[in-house]
Amino acid sequence: MPTITAERAATIKEIVCEILELEEDEVTDTSLFREDHDADSLRAIEILASLEKEFKVVIDQSELARMVNLQGVYEVVAESAGR
Repeated sequence: MPTITAERAATIKEIVCEILELEEDEVTDTSLFREDHDADSLRAIEILASLEKEFKVVIDQSELARMVNLQGVYEVVAESAGR
């Protein structure tokens, strides 16, 4: 299973927090974007697009279902980068 570096994880968290307009200490690896932070589907697509641009990867929109928290985003990015 692909793993993610601490540096990449920090960048991902920074991107997610910026889009969700949250402080980094408000978001944990397992807090749910929609349920805990009131994110809508447009924000999820913004996160996906920003990650693709930042890491120069292509992430299929079907992966949005797994990108419900930081842990899910880390996994999707690691798998996309590993392709």
